[in-house]
Amino acid sequence: MRTYLVTGGAGFIGSNYIHYMFRKYGDEIKIVNVDCLTYAGNLENLKDIEDRENYQFIKADICDREAIERIFAENDIDRVVHFAAESHVDRSIKNPDIFVRTNVLGTQVMLDSAKKAWELADGSFMADKKFLYVSTDEVYGSLEEEGSYFYETTPFAPHSPYSASKAAGDMLTKAYFDTYGLPVNITSCSNNYGPYQFPEKLIPLIINNALQGKKLPVYGDGKNVRDWLYVDDHAKAIDMVLEKGKLGERYNIGGHNEKQNIEIIHIILDTLREMLPDSDPRKELVRDDLITYVTDRKGHDRRYAIAPDKIKAEIGWYPETMFEEGIRLTIQWFFEHEEWMKHVTSGDYQKYYEEMYSSK
Repeated sequence: MRTYLVTGGAGFIGSNYIHYMFRKYGDEIKIVNVDCLTYAGNLENLKDIEDRENYQFIKADICDREAIERIFAENDIDRVVHFAAESHVDRSIKNPDIFVRTNVLGTQVMLDSAKKAWELADGSFMADKKFLYVSTDEVYGSLEEEGSYFYETTPFAPHSPYSASKAAGDMLTKAYFDTYGLPVNITSCSNNYGPYQFPEKLIPLIINNALQGKKLPVYGDGKNVRDWLYVDDHAKAIDMVLEKGKLGERYNIGGHNEKQNIEIIHIILDTLREMLPDSDPRKELVRDDLITYVTDRKGHDRRYAIAPDKIKAEIGWYPETMFEEGIRLTIQWFFEHEEWMKHVTSGDYQKYYEEMYSSK
């Protein structure tokens, strides 16, 4: 049985990845989920799999070297999927030190621990081991020219403390391959969306606010462009890179769904009005005049667009979910999980860990 160590598995992308892996592999794998449960880590995301015999949750900080090394020592880890990171640009602008600690120093602890566990006496590494660092398209900076794209060879040009810290972790991971031969891959993805996303991010924020008739904040002129990737497509890509990716290589994971932020908001509003029955009082609350332009974010990149040509050519992955389909799936999920949203926005989700694990 292959054992996966997933860091940040209680977060948005991490929990979706864990669900995807169990749907695909069932009892053929074991997953050890390590998360320190900051504001965006929510064990309610994983309620339906928490009793599986081949799943284990460990509350730990990736910066805690002793705890991480113990996890490696107590488990024969075959794959590391390193999601754990502080990830919101606005928060990084206010508190950059937290981002450097987690995204840089935490990544170094993870790399050191994997190296210590997998390295043989002659300096080579155990067979069939791999460390995958989940990076972001934001490390490449901003694209001004329409029709241009980020490729794996695009120079790094991060513009926020968040993207700079992710770029540092990204480069550390590559350095451990170049210096020590640690078996690694790096993936850089475009903006993810889908179930379990914390409502500080654009899509769940707009869905939640619109259903309550609250203002819909838009940075600047709203014409910043992002490439959107449905989270299940991302999970599939990571699995395929782990199995087929060439050691030491970077793979861009893009959705071919470029849209302006203001366009995203209008699509969400139109889709909500279409999906809500006339009898639902929330339908009247969903209005275009809720859109409110606010002062632009500092260092706000104008456009991201990522080219997934390499991963398609070498591994055979391509995005399967177009935005119009993915946004309907996402909205439907939020309709069916209103309690989850209430817990997240009230902070009650943080009580779940104590209730479930205080006696364990």
